[in-house]
Amino acid sequence: MDEMEEELKCPVCGSFYREPIILPCSHNICLACARNILVQTPDAESPQSSRASGSGVSDYDYLDLDKMSLYSEADSGYGSYGGFVSAPTTPCQKSPNGVRVFPPTVPQPQQQHLLPHPGSLTPIPRNSCITCPQCHRSLILDDRGLRGFPKNRVLEGVVDRYQQSKAAALKCQLCEKSPKEATVMCEQCDVFYCDPCRLRCHPPRGPLAKHRLVPPAQGRISRRASPRKISTCTEHELENLSMYCVQCKMPVCYQCLEEGKHGTHEVKALGAMWKLHKGQLSQALNGLSDRATEAKEFLVQLKNMVQHIQENGVEFEACLVAQCDALIDALNRRKAQLLSQVNKEHEHKLKVVRDQISHCTVKLRQTTGLMEYCLEVIKENDPSGFLQISDALIRRVHMTESQWGKGTLTPRMTSDFDLTLDSGPLLQTIHQLDFVQMKVPAAPMLQLEECCTQNNSATLSWKQPPLSTITVEGYILELDDGNGGPFREVYVGTETICTVDGLHFNSTYKSRVKAFNASGVGQYSKTLIMQTSEIAWFTFDPASAHPDIIFSNDNLTVTCNSYDDRVVLGNTAFSRGVHYWEMTVDRYDNHPDPAFGIARSDVLKDVMLGKDDKAWAMTDGGITKGATIGVLLDFTRGIVIFLVNDEQQGPVAFEGLEGAYYPAISLNRNVQVTLHTGLPIPDFYTPGEADPTGSVC
Repeated sequence: MDEMEEELKCPVCGSFYREPIILPCSHNICLACARNILVQTPDAESPQSSRASGSGVSDYDYLDLDKMSLYSEADSGYGSYGGFVSAPTTPCQKSPNGVRVFPPTVPQPQQQHLLPHPGSLTPIPRNSCITCPQCHRSLILDDRGLRGFPKNRVLEGVVDRYQQSKAAALKCQLCEKSPKEATVMCEQCDVFYCDPCRLRCHPPRGPLAKHRLVPPAQGRISRRASPRKISTCTEHELENLSMYCVQCKMPVCYQCLEEGKHGTHEVKALGAMWKLHKGQLSQALNGLSDRATEAKEFLVQLKNMVQHIQENGVEFEACLVAQCDALIDALNRRKAQLLSQVNKEHEHKLKVVRDQISHCTVKLRQTTGLMEYCLEVIKENDPSGFLQISDALIRRVHMTESQWGKGTLTPRMTSDFDLTLDSGPLLQTIHQLDFVQMKVPAAPMLQLEECCTQNNSATLSWKQPPLSTITVEGYILELDDGNGGPFREVYVGTETICTVDGLHFNSTYKSRVKAFNASGVGQYSKTLIMQTSEIAWFTFDPASAHPDIIFSNDNLTVTCNSYDDRVVLGNTAFSRGVHYWEMTVDRYDNHPDPAFGIARSDVLKDVMLGKDDKAWAMTDGGITKGATIGVLLDFTRGIVIFLVNDEQQGPVAFEGLEGAYYPAISLNRNVQVTLHTGLPIPDFYTPGEADPTGSVC
């Protein structure tokens, strides 16, 4: 029963489920936790087609909803909900079970230190969105809110039985790290408190003074004594669930059939489907039980291997000592070193087998826990409640069984030692005595026909020598800084082709690659010299632009749908060399006041370019419809020069520039601009030598 405990805990709060509800993805969550992770979406951007509730979403509907969900798997710490223009972004947190969850967007001040009674919670706002904390699928609630999700009465019953079987002292539910023993329970808040948490979160004053505090044991009894609700339809609360919709995979009532929602679907008797699914789950458990039995036998095999490895290790050491003693003084100088290598191999084998034992034990414990949980579910006599979770359990059982597939129950290490001592050489060659072992890989060969540069990116490809039979575990690609500096690692992995982005324009890079395996790192390949493009080709960048910016012409033409100034950057940054690009004004109405220049990546996007210290720009300057604005950026001198219709606008605009800058423009809806790149430096300008004390990229 102990191994089943993780199945009974909420992924958000980490505690045993309380009033669990079933999400359309078949995962469970506490009702209070579901309310806590709701996110409100804009009213104007919540299409009715994407609204759903727990009782009206089929598998096919949910696939469409899943397309609206976005979640970062790169551990950025942020999640966002799709399906609308201005999706709210909320920092995610880690629950006690290690699952990412989303907190409420705007907590009330009193809710930060008080836990009100569930009945006093504020109504759920319209257009609320909830994301499953386990699979991260999102959906927008309908007008019923969380009441539209069915309650998992079977899981609730299993939790109650499990808790009743535990005689351990009740713990405080608000302690952050090591929960202390609870001293009281508030009947209104339905929360167990220790003394410090009670004083901090439930002071005996104000509205909380009227709450009744009882001993924890009495509170547990009152929880158990709460009457169970009758199995009724979530849409028609006065109707009992008596039928099962095969297509929607959910229990329904007669009123659901009469209203036509399930009228064309295949419907069967609830009791018959209950027995059918119980039989399917039992049959699936039989297969999983066989796998668990095999896993137990495999663990016994692994534990026996530990003994065999230890015995063989002792035997191998004795044999080695005997051989070394026969060679007398000459072998004695090498004996200690050889024994050390044997011991390392010995420990390596033990570590591999023990790690496999640990891994298999954990997997077996999880499998046993799932089996015990499923057996408890089968004992339930609530057909509708069982059918609500049976499909998910059957899938989990089959999935767990497949994890014990071919290769899982095979030892990763043999008990024999693969070390061979060569005792044939003469005494004068004893100093060369060593174990036969794997060598380091040979130097890779660069495939010149596949190596190339494009703009400020370089692609390199390589392979092992044709006759090489040495095992290779990975490669290390190194590039210098494009200015004759030291090499640095830019890629480590198993692939034999790599593209490196973000290099300097008009720069010469040296590249080399080497292979490695368990024996060490091999020699470098020949050094390849690659030249990046002299002239930059780029477009405007939709990813970093303000949302009001409108793109067209393959992201070369931009305008705006707002009267306010909005900023858009190019998709390429410059930090070295001399660069020139132009922008033509396609439309210029009602004093649009655009600004042209350069900016850092963190420039403000909702104000005119140049209003903060992250951008340098030119405004006005006699710009009209059809005008061409040129921007000349010279990092050798650290300056920017602006041109209008091929005529320089005054002297040098800005000096002392260093770092990385992006082409930038700010505009509103009264102007449209087209970008032109890949242009040569104007004839009038002669690039100068770099200042000895100038910028460093």
